[in-house]
Amino acid sequence: MTEKWLVGVDLGGTTTKIAFLSKYGELLHKWEIPTDKSENGKNIIVNIDKAIDKKLEELDQSKDKLVGIGMGAPGPVDTAKGIIYEAVNLGWENNTPLKDLLEVETGLHAVIDNDANCAALGEMWKGAGDGAKDLVCVTLGTGVGGGVITNGDIVHGVKGAGGEIGHITVVPEGGFQCNCGKTGCLETVASATGVVRLANEKLNAGADESSLRELRDSHGSINAKDIFDAARENDELALAVVDQLAFYLGLSLANLGNGLNPEKIVIGGGVSKAGDILLKPVKKHFEQFSFPTVRTSTNLSIATLGNDAGVIGAAWLVKNKI
Repeated sequence: MTEKWLVGVDLGGTTTKIAFLSKYGELLHKWEIPTDKSENGKNIIVNIDKAIDKKLEELDQSKDKLVGIGMGAPGPVDTAKGIIYEAVNLGWENNTPLKDLLEVETGLHAVIDNDANCAALGEMWKGAGDGAKDLVCVTLGTGVGGGVITNGDIVHGVKGAGGEIGHITVVPEGGFQCNCGKTGCLETVASATGVVRLANEKLNAGADESSLRELRDSHGSINAKDIFDAARENDELALAVVDQLAFYLGLSLANLGNGLNPEKIVIGGGVSKAGDILLKPVKKHFEQFSFPTVRTSTNLSIATLGNDAGVIGAAWLVKNKI
């Protein structure tokens, strides 16, 4: 009997990543398609099915080769009912029956979860989690997402919003406005947009000379990579911004650690590409705020799977839930 494949899908607002994986989590084939959000996203699932059929045809395989399809979607998910509560970035109505739509369109058994949860499962299974059964994954990108895993499975909470690490309040008074409606969320100061906000605040306050000021004056703006590059060159303002971000993130992760005592905390997303220039000050602040037992038993590291974490975690759902 030939080995069957798992299908993992990471649904994003701009692109949708799709992969075929072995039951051991090996990436066999991966590709991506644009996410068509026109007409309230009615073509999204149809296009995923077409892309899978086209790839199977290229590989001279039938759909019988596939065990099922797992998907990570951007929004809170009810995994039991198979619905996504909110997906405003995709144009879908609230409470979209995503699991049913996938199964009807593809003819495959389907299982869904939040995209950040899938990234956490991917890192647990094949990445920096290294098989740890108690793990927190925080993703620092345009926003801040997260996934909490205890005893080898995701914590969802009563309405699918478990692991919303980005909305931990770190600036209780006078914080920046967040897209969620609150102020002072971790996302407002630790995301790619957040770290730029912190740097611009210091520059606008008339801080000392910095290569970032020269860059902003010549290009009109700066980005997160510029800030971390300047920090590596010992630019004092950039180092102060990175330490401010690390303070907020280290405080949040310490509080999570104090409540959960995970074996590992994994930092992923585009901002994590900064590497040690970010990880070292985060560890410093994590150790400052964490309970002694947590400090010595919880390990912080940078994620290793990059953009593949989501599809690998979605495939884990197929392997373990179907």
